[in-house]
Amino acid sequence: MRADPPYELGLSVVGDVDTAVVEMRIHGRWSRRLALTVHLAMRSCLAEHPSAVIIDLHDLSDPEAASTAMWLAASRAASLFQPPVQLLLSVPPTWQLASHLRRLGAVRHVSLYATTKQARDAVADRPPAMDRLHLNRLRPEAASADVAADAVAVACAAWDLPDLTNRSRQITRELVANAIAHAGTDMSLTMSLRGSGLHLAVHDGDQRLPCLLDPGAPDPGIVLARRGWQLRTVQSQASAWGAMPTREGKVVWAMVRPRRHVPPPPCSGPAMRPRAAEPTDSRPAMPPASDRGSATPDAPSRP
Repeated sequence: MRADPPYELGLSVVGDVDTAVVEMRIHGRWSRRLALTVHLAMRSCLAEHPSAVIIDLHDLSDPEAASTAMWLAASRAASLFQPPVQLLLSVPPTWQLASHLRRLGAVRHVSLYATTKQARDAVADRPPAMDRLHLNRLRPEAASADVAADAVAVACAAWDLPDLTNRSRQITRELVANAIAHAGTDMSLTMSLRGSGLHLAVHDGDQRLPCLLDPGAPDPGIVLARRGWQLRTVQSQASAWGAMPTREGKVVWAMVRPRRHVPPPPCSGPAMRPRAAEPTDSRPAMPPASDRGSATPDAPSRP
């Protein structure tokens, strides 16, 4: 997964590093184009495996409740994560959309709140997480990359994730080095246990998002042309990665999950026996949004 640019079509997304909560605000009239934008944003948010996603729908124009299928699919996808992602919708209770969601049983997987503040308060009332570690006040110095990598090794040992240690250390070094080279601000590292995987997030004070560029492409002579080259190691080693704006800057994150071991096919004698094709455990392809704007976010891949 690459770092996506900011969403402009009726959608804004901001993350909170300390709480691992993502807030999404949707505005404008619901349409097929907006549905696709929301669908891609939900895929990106869920790939990060946040603790909760708050979706503010107060500025959405959807008098016919055409977006109902989107929120039902998003709630199902969020519930499949281990641990599940809490999904909270801020929607006026008198809207037809709220009525449809309650009637269709969406409240089993998604919480409905009349205001965004109520949704934030509900998330804040949760007990403190015992599976998250913070490393604060990392200076924009080369030594910070080693300090952060050592902290990740300690986290992997504490959470019994030895198979993820080497990849996580490499990824953390690159995330911190990228922040040092391009942000130049103090930063923090957050390490979170997500099921059998490890979520790494480096927060800095620069709001410019990184991008992955081709090093063989001509240099257009601007600073942004060189941003993101150090993240190629992150792309090759992480199960998923991305970037998200925060209120104070940005967070660049990576998810590290165990890699499946694929045993070699059995052989008989000097020649290989032909084997019937077996189904693969791949993520479903994204279905096209209908004219009414429904789309189905992907379910998470199983570790």
